[in-house]
Amino acid sequence: MMNNQRWLSISFLAFFFTWGVFLPYWTGWLTIEKGLTVTAASVIMGAGMVARALSTFLIFPYMTQRISLIRTMRWLSFSALILALLYLPNSSFIVLLVITILFSAIYPMILPAVESGASILIKTDRIHYGKSRSFGSFAYTVALLIIGAATAIWSEQAILYLMIAGLAASTLFFMRQAPAALQVNPVKTDKIKYSSDIKALFSSKGFAVVLLLVILLQGAHASYYNFGFIFLDDLGVNGFYIGVILNIAVIFEILFFIQADKWLGNMRVSTMFLIAGIGSTVRWLAIFLFPFTSVFIGSQLLHAASFGVAHFAFIKFISEKLPHHQIAAAQGMYAAFAMSLSTAILTFPGGYLYDISPRLAFLGMIVCTVPSIFIVFLTRKKYAY
Repeated sequence: MMNNQRWLSISFLAFFFTWGVFLPYWTGWLTIEKGLTVTAASVIMGAGMVARALSTFLIFPYMTQRISLIRTMRWLSFSALILALLYLPNSSFIVLLVITILFSAIYPMILPAVESGASILIKTDRIHYGKSRSFGSFAYTVALLIIGAATAIWSEQAILYLMIAGLAASTLFFMRQAPAALQVNPVKTDKIKYSSDIKALFSSKGFAVVLLLVILLQGAHASYYNFGFIFLDDLGVNGFYIGVILNIAVIFEILFFIQADKWLGNMRVSTMFLIAGIGSTVRWLAIFLFPFTSVFIGSQLLHAASFGVAHFAFIKFISEKLPHHQIAAAQGMYAAFAMSLSTAILTFPGGYLYDISPRLAFLGMIVCTVPSIFIVFLTRKKYAY
């Protein structure tokens, strides 16, 4: 039986391989392979992200209050695999919309399940979060390279086939034996009403501010996730090299997560958010001001700040400040609002701005990043986070 650190590392690897297929390529796959306009694909992806927000906020905590985390992971990965197979036939806009809403409601919940498992293992086994999370970033990198090569050799339909293969592998892994702490079924005393969990979370000093900050900072990646592939394609970059360019961000993310515990272990959470806000603002301004491939490549280096530092700050906050039974609810809210709803909301205007001028879609993201910087300065002393 593998140790808990290795199990968590492979869990992140299994999920993030498919995430590296879905997140940067799905909008492009819908436009190129399914023949949709950028606006139509944005509507479908935006609706999917709204479904993702609702499911992670409502369904995920409900599941974790009734079955163990590992059973949650198994059911979610298997269901996502079945739904992915529904994309195979040629479908109309309405059918694609329905499939995407269902798929987006189920598949992304695997992430808060794995992240919740990580937070629990930090408490019970003192595992190194950054070390295991870097495996996820590595898998994301591998997925980008494979997709880039596959689409250059064959066609964009390879995106779907690799997604199905990745989900099948994830399902098989989660069927294996998991750490004991994740096999525990919640007992009746753990089945607190979700509304009570939410009240308790918001009564925790600083949680509301920290949640608002990750909502703004993670939501600001909407244009990058949805239109980065199309933006580079419009610039005339070959499909293989698009995968390489998108990988630069993840390589720096990997390097960051490997060293995150060492570099940021003693840093204040508010200082991390300040770094993320400034890095994100510079990133999107650079793409707007200089819409060239070389500048886009350079801006990728800032992904470690715009995404990685903000994510690590939230994980550090909940691991240190929240009791064990509130972690899953906090992860559900993070996944729902920061990783889903804010991104979904910004995808709609992002698609509109992209149709006007591609670089405007990136400029629009500073509507979130600039306020985050001011919020940190206004609240860090009061809430001592």
